[in-house]
Amino acid sequence: MDGTDGRDAAAEAEATEGGSRATRSRRRSPALTSGPVSARSRAAAAIVLLRDGTGPVPAAARRSVRVTLAACIGFYGFLHLLDRPTAATYALFAAVALAALARIPGTGRQRSAELVSALPVACALVTVGTLLAVRTWTAVAGMLLIGFCLAFGAAGGPRPAGTAPGLQLLYILPCFPPYAPGELGERLLGTLTGLVLLILAEAFVLPDPRVPSYRDRAAEAVRAAARCAAVLREPPYALPTAVSAHAAASAQALRPSSVPEAERPAGPGVRERALAHTGLAARTLLSRLRALPAPRPGTRPEAAELRLTRSVERAARETAALLAAGATGEGAGGGEAARTLLRVRAESADHVPCAPADRRRHAALLEVADAALVLGTAADIAVRGRGAVGDTDFGRFWYARTGTLRLWWIRLVGNAGPRSVHFQNAVRISLALGVARVVAGLDSLPHGFWAMLAVLSLTRTTAVQTRSTVRTALIGTCMGALAAGSVLALAGEASTLYAYLLPPLMLVAFTVGPVRGVGWAQAMFTLVVAVVFAQLAPATWQLAEVRFLDVLIGSVIGIVCGLFAWPRGAHDELGRAVARLLRAAAADVAATTKAVSSGAGPLPDRDDDPGVQHALALAETAYAQYQGEAQRAAGPTPDWQGALMSGHHVLWGARRVLTAAADGSPPDPRADARLRAYGAWVAEGFALAAARFDVPEGPRAEAGPVAGSVVGPVAGSVVAGGEGGRVSRGGGAGAGGPQASDSDLDAPPLFFTTTTWLDSLTVDLTRMAAAHAVEGPVPRAVPGSAPGHRARSRGSAPPGPDA
Repeated sequence: MDGTDGRDAAAEAEATEGGSRATRSRRRSPALTSGPVSARSRAAAAIVLLRDGTGPVPAAARRSVRVTLAACIGFYGFLHLLDRPTAATYALFAAVALAALARIPGTGRQRSAELVSALPVACALVTVGTLLAVRTWTAVAGMLLIGFCLAFGAAGGPRPAGTAPGLQLLYILPCFPPYAPGELGERLLGTLTGLVLLILAEAFVLPDPRVPSYRDRAAEAVRAAARCAAVLREPPYALPTAVSAHAAASAQALRPSSVPEAERPAGPGVRERALAHTGLAARTLLSRLRALPAPRPGTRPEAAELRLTRSVERAARETAALLAAGATGEGAGGGEAARTLLRVRAESADHVPCAPADRRRHAALLEVADAALVLGTAADIAVRGRGAVGDTDFGRFWYARTGTLRLWWIRLVGNAGPRSVHFQNAVRISLALGVARVVAGLDSLPHGFWAMLAVLSLTRTTAVQTRSTVRTALIGTCMGALAAGSVLALAGEASTLYAYLLPPLMLVAFTVGPVRGVGWAQAMFTLVVAVVFAQLAPATWQLAEVRFLDVLIGSVIGIVCGLFAWPRGAHDELGRAVARLLRAAAADVAATTKAVSSGAGPLPDRDDDPGVQHALALAETAYAQYQGEAQRAAGPTPDWQGALMSGHHVLWGARRVLTAAADGSPPDPRADARLRAYGAWVAEGFALAAARFDVPEGPRAEAGPVAGSVVGPVAGSVVAGGEGGRVSRGGGAGAGGPQASDSDLDAPPLFFTTTTWLDSLTVDLTRMAAAHAVEGPVPRAVPGSAPGHRARSRGSAPPGPDA
């Protein structure tokens, strides 16, 4: 190769290399220039997530921004601008108490509305705490009374329950020395300022995304019911799988466990009770539509049946429009479809099909119509309140004509006893707070309110949960105390540094704590309070040591009190409550079926049985708490929810059967005897189920297989030989149970109405039996626990206290 060729090759290589460098440069340049763009994109995405995210982290971050903003504006304004340290302290702790310590459910605007109603109570608590700080015993007495009342207010629903811990802190803070009634004005000024700032922040800063309300869910469920009714008017007069599945999903969406806590209609007011009634009626209507028997093969429904189904569809659409309308129902229908349904239902009731097999479908259709009518009335009261009350059935909708104070009184009285988990929780927390106040007062505990704050925030409803929480909290507090001690030792009295540190610390603390758990929450809050108190007075690293000591003392008090006050939480009480419910249901079933048999005497009052209603309310309250408690895995668990739903089915069905019996029907000795036998059989099944669910107080009941004292094939029993949950279909001891011949019996319509109800209760008992069959031997029934068969007399008291 000559020199020319070498130079050409070198030039070509250089050009190639240069081109490669240029190419690499061009490839790198977008990456270099996109760095800031990418950072801006990530920041924008983070802001969008903060504003619109629905997960736990974005929700906690939004709340953290609000509480930090409200607390810091009040604290810095009073401390550094106005030189009012007392007002600054109360402004900060008022915002922190009601935003971080309190657990008010819902969106920011829902919480702000709750905070507005809590303002007078907060000011009253600060005043009472200031005045009772004169002596330790007065402060302790106030703590016991106020602690109990605020905790017992949880019977009023999730929002009062969530507000209670924050309000308790507003009594705890001023009830410690020094006794300074002269500072009451400053304390009230700070409290009001902090809460007003918090209300504004919750309402206007980073609004939470809207979630479907319970009314929205109910409206969707009613629309699903209307679609089912429309489909059932067309051949083959049965629901397709997809339509049935959608109806089941719509009903599932109304279950309390599927509804956000803030949206559950759990309060004692008229509208909340009516909305809960609406949800139950919608679920019942969907269930009845899905279970509607098809016409006999080769036949089509009669014109009267199709007309009734069409009326149900129109009434359901009218109810859905009412629920979807504004707060007052403006723009919704005027109830014309409901009045039409009532008229068509009365006409259909007078038309009795000739074939016995058609009478069962006829009875089921009348039950569908009744459910739609109840749904419409309940929805009307839920939307319009007492303004909707006209010719409302007082028994079923007894709350519609009862004053608000009376409704609250009924709710509180219904829970005022050791059988209520709300009462148990109130006794437990007030006792622990009272003991903590005694210890803090007698030992002159520095910053003793921290010990009470530990009791308030760490005590759980079960001793096991409290121990687990305390262990994690002490580790977190220790880590936080070490970090706080280091900061205080290094920064000394540099108050400006503390002022800069507080806002970011609060942002991190109130974001990380709710997401990462109690250990992180205690660690970060220890840092926050150390930085706060370092700005109020000179502080050393020993402040962190005091904080850890106080949390340790409060934790020990919480553990000890938890061991003595219902240490198992709602577990045992739930079993007892469900057993009481099932015994009351057994008595109601036996009394109802006996009463509707011709010649059995006057019919009982059609008002809901107050015994079943009260037992059901207490059992549902216990179950709601039980779901929030950590339970030890111990194999299969009872079907708690099935037992609760059976209580609703007893109430609903008994009322409908008694209503149908009031219309009168010709006596039929054979049908009457069959009803009495079937009713006694189902009642026996409820009695046996009650024995299985019950948790005796004191020594446990002897366990063993069911012997001759209980009829073997009763629904809900376990048949000897190991076939759990098998229900007898006739013969022997189980002859009173469901019979295939029931559908062909030439009997009056009332017979089919009653047997349809008893069949649904048999299904409930079978489900409960299936859950119990794998749990082991059955507790022997306690003597005297069998249900009485005494019918309620006409004119009995209206529904009693609920929970």
